[in-house]
Amino acid sequence: MSTAILTGPPVAGAPLEGGLRSLGFDVRVAEDAAGVEAALAAVPAGERVALVDPRFVGHTHSLRLALTDPRFPAAAIPGALAVRPAARAALARAVSAVSAAAPSARTAPSAAGGAARTAAPEPAGLPDRAAAALEEDDRAPAVHRPELGVLVAAVPADDAERAEAERAVAAVDEERVRLRSAVKSRDGFFTTFFVSPYSRYLARWCARRGLTPNQVTTASLLTALVAAACAATGTRGGFVAAGVLLIASFVLDCADGQLARYALKYSTLGAWLDATFDRAKEYAYYAGLALGAARGGDDVWALALGAMVLQTCRHVVDFSFNEADHYGRDGGLERGGEPAAGSTDPAAALSGRLDRVGWTVWARRMIVLPIGERWALIAVLTALTTPRTTFTVLLTGCAFAACYTTAGRVLRSLTRRGVRTDRAVRALAELADSGPLAEGVARAAASRTRAARPSAFAAPALALLGSAGLVAAALWAPVGPWLPAAALGYAVLSGLAVARPPVGALDWLVPPLFRAAEYTTVLVLAARSDAAGALPAAFGLVAAVAYHHYDTVYRIRGGTGAPPHRLVRAIGGHEGRAVAVTAAAALWAAGQGFTIALTALAGALALTVLTESVRFWVSSHAPAVHDETGEPA
Repeated sequence: MSTAILTGPPVAGAPLEGGLRSLGFDVRVAEDAAGVEAALAAVPAGERVALVDPRFVGHTHSLRLALTDPRFPAAAIPGALAVRPAARAALARAVSAVSAAAPSARTAPSAAGGAARTAAPEPAGLPDRAAAALEEDDRAPAVHRPELGVLVAAVPADDAERAEAERAVAAVDEERVRLRSAVKSRDGFFTTFFVSPYSRYLARWCARRGLTPNQVTTASLLTALVAAACAATGTRGGFVAAGVLLIASFVLDCADGQLARYALKYSTLGAWLDATFDRAKEYAYYAGLALGAARGGDDVWALALGAMVLQTCRHVVDFSFNEADHYGRDGGLERGGEPAAGSTDPAAALSGRLDRVGWTVWARRMIVLPIGERWALIAVLTALTTPRTTFTVLLTGCAFAACYTTAGRVLRSLTRRGVRTDRAVRALAELADSGPLAEGVARAAASRTRAARPSAFAAPALALLGSAGLVAAALWAPVGPWLPAAALGYAVLSGLAVARPPVGALDWLVPPLFRAAEYTTVLVLAARSDAAGALPAAFGLVAAVAYHHYDTVYRIRGGTGAPPHRLVRAIGGHEGRAVAVTAAAALWAAGQGFTIALTALAGALALTVLTESVRFWVSSHAPAVHDETGEPA
């Protein structure tokens, strides 16, 4: 139960108390400032608490946005302030400071008339003053102030203002606003025009029946897995059913986020499910298509694995660039982690001008093949063509999208001015996923060249050289000792690439280059192998490693940092896994030993990574972070 404290006697006939109770609050009334402090102290420490001005006039959804959103430790709108348990001590300090700053007493006529009496300080306006005090407290968390748009939240000073505020409340269709705000403000063309117009109503239907976003997310996963099973049948009927079910899964995928926004039901478990299930659904569907093709006599496992490799590398480019795109004049992290004003550049300005030219907005969003467009393309091609055609078109479209987005980001980086923040430097180092071999080389290189001034492009150049050499060896080197030797050379160059902090303009390219080298090497060696089942085993291995990399990204986004370094060391880092896979290929490429080695490695990695990931995401300190950016997924 949460508690709302009215900081004064309620206004007769006002619906405020009923609105607070409908949001799940136990309402208490404090007669004066001292009563507010006493009521606040009486609320159990583990509960959320809100201070609400009794004169408040506004929409219930305004209160919902400020008082019930679990993602923020403190939030406020005019006349209302709520804090979660982590910010209770800061709220107590703020209320005490406000009470101490107010006049200690005021003179008021007695009830009998004539004689004067001394009254306690007036508590009206206390929530707004307490919110201001929280914002001035360096030890307090940031106070979130939600965007209300046309919603009303006001504290009228007299009857005339109150009547005007009530008319403003009546003039707005609150439910319509709530439904509209359930949809992301920035999304893809297919999602915006072909899914969201009705999925929002599905989200409301779920909310009214008590369903949670996690239940809808799970339903989306199960639907996608059934779609993959249908595709695995290899029949035309199965392919048609798979395409229909894949679209249904995407509709549910949209509805779960819309339900979370509609009902403000965010959770740490939901953040994890939302972050990982999209990839699990898509890659399971790739596997289903490959199995279905195999039933028809066509082996497309290499294409399926190539699609997974390309899509994952695209995401790593997105994540790495976005995390690196935090600049400040002194390199310090700004509150909120947003890019500094000084980080604007000509490429970004051009992009902004293009976004103001109507049709170019949707064209630019579509050509990068975000999840809506991509899944619609896969669904239609599955139903109408063959798995080989589906993967060929998908790979072509994703390759074009990858070239387009990466080229634009490189241009932006070359014209960027400013010093990358500490957060960005730390995030890029964590995204590199370096293991013991690369770290050892990095320490040795850093100690010997500490005084030297590195080239601005040294790190990506070394990473590119090492990655290209490893992939070239996997493609053309004779199977034998050359392969692990090339992987050891890759480890050395990788260590040199991360020997210095990633502050260069293009250093964000280092993690994507490492991902491309590792995944592509596994793909090529499995394709070259004569071992039966090597490519499906390689698919499982890349899926397990990709999960670890996605998990790392979403932890960084949540502000908790990468997985424990002991985990990264235990699974070898990207260079350690490259050495292990090339050594297995050199020893067993001609027989079933290579398939067994890939399967064993995939199983060990999946067990290790999933165990740690589940432990973290169900823990109390995991972040309730949901993707609201509208970035391509």
